Amino acid sequence: MKEENQFMDQEAEVKDNTEADELEETAQEETAAEDDEQVDGKNVSEEQEEIEKLKQEVEEWKNRSLRAQADLDNVRRRTKEEKEKAAKYRAQDLIESLLPVLDNFERAISVKPETEEAVSLHEGVNMVYTQLFEAVQKEGLEVIETEGQVFDPEKHQAVMQVEEEGFDSNQIVEELQKGYQLKDKVIRPAMVKVNA
Repeated sequence: MKEENQFMDQEAEVKDNTEADELEETAQEETAAEDDEQVDGKNVSEEQEEIEKLKQEVEEWKNRSLRAQADLDNVRRRTKEEKEKAAKYRAQDLIESLLPVLDNFERAISVKPETEEAVSLHEGVNMVYTQLFEAVQKEGLEVIETEGQVFDPEKHQAVMQVEEEGFDSNQIVEELQKGYQLKDKVIRPAMVKVNA
């Protein structure tokens, strides 16, 4: 019986040890699970921070890309406008250099010929003037109107101010030199007398 008691005691001790081992294992598993959760928790928050950081970087790159695209569009637009302007006024330098020639032709034409030879010469000069003027008109040259017009400082240059009856105040009395514009740009204002 003593042996039986010893056997039972040993069996109880083994059972207690087994239960203690199982409890210890369970506690270790729970601790490990908690540690995993903490590690995973740290990983999750770190990953979320990384995701937010990457989202910000993506947004930054999108903004940079949009700004670069807008800059490129502006450069293209400006280049196109400059090309159009250059094409529109391509003949400006040549026409400006021809204005004194046109003035001299007009002075020559305004003189009345007195002989038959002078009449034919006058007609020839008039024909050359007409051809030259038509050529520059095709490039967009226009005469600035002055007769009966109100003085416009953008188109006219007042060189004299007079008091004439029959004219309103600030109305052009006389044109002293023709003015010209190339398309919509004044290249030489008309010199005029203006009524006070």
